[in-house]
Amino acid sequence: MVIPRLALKNLLGAGIRTWLNVVVLSFAFVAIIGLQGIYEGMNNQAVNALTDAEYGGGQYWQENYDPYEPLSLPDAHAPLPEALIGLKDEGLAAPVLIVQGTIYPSGRIQPVLIKGIDPEQSVISIPTHFLDSEEDVKLPALIGTRMAKNAGLKKGDIITVRWRDAKGTFDAKDVCIVQVMRTTAQSVDLGQIWVPLKKIQELARMPNEASLVVLAKDTEPLKEGLAGWDFKNLGFLLKDITELVEAKTVGSSIMYVILLLLAMLAIFDTQVLSIFRRRKEMGTLMALGFTRAKVIKLFTLEGAMHGVLAALVAAIYGTPLLIIFAKKGWAMPENVDSYGFALGDKLIPIYGVGLIIGTIVLVLVVTTIVSFLPTRKIAKLKPTDALRGRMS
Repeated sequence: MVIPRLALKNLLGAGIRTWLNVVVLSFAFVAIIGLQGIYEGMNNQAVNALTDAEYGGGQYWQENYDPYEPLSLPDAHAPLPEALIGLKDEGLAAPVLIVQGTIYPSGRIQPVLIKGIDPEQSVISIPTHFLDSEEDVKLPALIGTRMAKNAGLKKGDIITVRWRDAKGTFDAKDVCIVQVMRTTAQSVDLGQIWVPLKKIQELARMPNEASLVVLAKDTEPLKEGLAGWDFKNLGFLLKDITELVEAKTVGSSIMYVILLLLAMLAIFDTQVLSIFRRRKEMGTLMALGFTRAKVIKLFTLEGAMHGVLAALVAAIYGTPLLIIFAKKGWAMPENVDSYGFALGDKLIPIYGVGLIIGTIVLVLVVTTIVSFLPTRKIAKLKPTDALRGRMS
């Protein structure tokens, strides 16, 4: 315990020089944890929103279905296999039939995707129960706030929808907007209208058919009896979001590196200056029985303790700051929908234990390495030269 106590005494004795290094290093602590928490919160919020509103526990795609290829949609439908019908009857799956269509709001032409879904489903979180209408004259439809804004629609409006059925014949029907839903998942809102599954199957001449089937959360996917249907797990469906967050995280690492370099440069210079100015002290210690290894350990520990003190200082002002941020969140701008991210009005950061511990370990390891590098010269130091104030 002699070396740690001596190292701490020397470090605190350096005064303002030590605390300047500690404050700069503490900024790196708070910045890394704060920004990583934002990206973790962004990823968690987007994943939860998409999982609840669209992906569930995964999706079965009809073999011709490709959401990134609109030309494939006319052929992307098929009767449900018996196995998926069984899951649907148990409330563990929700078939969705997608038909390309056109609406005419205020005399304008606007392409849409007509999505049929069972009004009684509970697999995804969109309020499909509003589609449970007894009216036969008009087709009940559910739209999102983005769709309503772009098309100038509101609850109770009636518009004409046109589509092409399975036989290639164009048909049209008046649609009544029974509800405008608010959702953070843009992918179930923009350019889409939701209608009862059985009615669109009948109108499009696609009885008992679907384009995809959403599996309920925590439901094991079937492995047999699904010819022509491909299962897409959450890893595949959320790949774009995951890669986007990873790219943002890598980009923010540039700032982390700059902050750490500034702090490490200050510590490195402090160590070099300390070794140069304390030559006689090193000679005295070695004359008193300290080996070169212990002297190196002492000076390395002094530099590494900058990281420990920085962690304590960062905890003093960073903890309440990050807690307030985590509770109040970060208000998102109105045009956040254009980013393609499923985010709400607020972004709530997440500061996990792994993130905090990982940041502390990273900074301490880097600080220790930087503190050790200047001390290598001590290995060749002779006690007699040190006592004379010389570095051989």
